Amino acid sequence: MAKLSTGDDAPDFTLEGTDGTFTLSEHRGERVVLLFYPGDETSVCTKQMCSYRDRAEDVDKLDATLVGISTKDAASKESFKAKHGLTVPLLADEDGAVADAYGLMAKRLKMTKRAVVIVDEQGKIAHQHGNMLSLSFDSVDDIAAALDKLPAAA
Repeated sequence: MAKLSTGDDAPDFTLEGTDGTFTLSEHRGERVVLLFYPGDETSVCTKQMCSYRDRAEDVDKLDATLVGISTKDAASKESFKAKHGLTVPLLADEDGAVADAYGLMAKRLKMTKRAVVIVDEQGKIAHQHGNMLSLSFDSVDDIAAALDKLPAAA
């Protein structure tokens, strides 16, 4: 799939996750932060998700719904969340279809590229930031700054 641009309709999806089924279109009227990441229990991914756990109060103040998405299965997500006490819901994109729809599937490696995609209240792509080598990640402060730059809801 071609890379999406700011202002494009965000591809809708439904995935199973640690907090049950998540359907993007059911969150119209709110901002949704899609946290694409390569895999559960990997070094950088663990640091990333634990950083959101460690700043749960700041995450709660973001006025957005955050969800993590990778190609690991639901059992892996449950284990990862339980082992580290993670607070962000994790979604299982087992076949990589969602990552592919967002242009974030590393097909040769069969894993999700690390990126943050913010979907606005109307279901449009409002912000995208990728971490090409997946060696770093967007912090709570980075996400807050991106949300702050978006226009107010109409």
